[in-house]
Amino acid sequence: SMFYAYPTPMLKMLSNSVTSFVKKNQALPLENTTDIFSTMANLCRCMIEDPQIVARFQQKETTLFVLRVMVGAIILYDHVHPVGAFYRKSNIDIKSSIKLLKDQPPNTVETLLNALRYSTVHANDEETPSVVKKLLAE
Repeated sequence: SMFYAYPTPMLKMLSNSVTSFVKKNQALPLENTTDIFSTMANLCRCMIEDPQIVARFQQKETTLFVLRVMVGAIILYDHVHPVGAFYRKSNIDIKSSIKLLKDQPPNTVETLLNALRYSTVHANDEETPSVVKKLLAE
């Protein structure tokens, strides 16, 4: 018999919880929630792109932790936002985020790229720019 499981069960539970929160609290503007995730994702990307900040990390694992937070924030944003993180006018610089992941040492972030490929809602939408789809496919 075959068993089916979510590739990232913890992230799935978080996205379900955030989606449920947004639905239950429709009086709150959706941007209040999505802005938190886009800010976190962009902040994490900027931290890793800045060699001076990375040099301050006391443990090399901190870089991977920050990348994980970035990917988690992107996935949560994609689940909650109506057009997602891959939309051309998204508040997340998805192209730079994917490039940053691909610039990391081989085999260190493949699971994070797979999370973007398979745990997001809008990665394969028609509105997703072909450049972004190509970056994810490589």
